[in-house]
Amino acid sequence: MPRVKVGPAPPDNKTLDIEIARLRDLDLRDLRAHWHNAFGRRPPPHLPRHLMFRVLAYRLQADRLGDLDAGSQRLLDGAGPTEDAGKRAMDLNRRTVDVSPGTMLAREWNGRMQRVAVLADGFARTAHSWSHRLRGDADG
Repeated sequence: MPRVKVGPAPPDNKTLDIEIARLRDLDLRDLRAHWHNAFGRRPPPHLPRHLMFRVLAYRLQADRLGDLDAGSQRLLDGAGPTEDAGKRAMDLNRRTVDVSPGTMLAREWNGRMQRVAVLADGFARTAHSWSHRLRGDADG
């Protein structure tokens, strides 16, 4: 008789949904107690209730469904301190990515998918096309 390999049971999403719903109903005192049980320390005193709930809900999901893969974790760890995020966003000397003609850029905005094609001399979107330098220099 062939051997059958039995892995762990798949996560029960209904139970997870119920646990997250229970977290949502907790008051601040109970959320703090839950935080202490989950992390072994008190939550930061300045942390608002809605963020405390989200962190605890994430932790439940990560424990059941798996946390970030190593590559994503390294990317986030290398992003630097959040206090410097605004400075990094405004740094005009930071490295930029050049896109080649033929590249298709896509994003969702206001519930609609927007697509832009990179052309040799600019960009094209739906019925619009325009020339624009990739670096966005203020004098050009």
